Amino acid sequence: MSITQDIRSITDLKRNTNSVLKQIHKTKRPVILTVNGKAEAVLIDAKEYEKITNAFNLLKLLVLAEEDISNGKYKEAQAFFKEFKIEKEI
Repeated sequence: MSITQDIRSITDLKRNTNSVLKQIHKTKRPVILTVNGKAEAVLIDAKEYEKITNAFNLLKLLVLAEEDISNGKYKEAQAFFKEFKIEKEI
């Protein structure tokens, strides 16, 4: 993150909206928006937000899977496929 480029005031955003949006799309980095010199919000490219959201959702699934493994709620692959073939009459 470039402090001089990636931290902008809300006033700057209002005056230079197109410039800020172009920066976000070009650099793929978020811009921290300030009010009275304090961080207030973060503006991020929509595609980057989608990537972050997808990664977070995958991590949540991995946590659930790890909990299942810790609690013994899983099947070995060979046992699973054996049962699957029997159920599907393969």
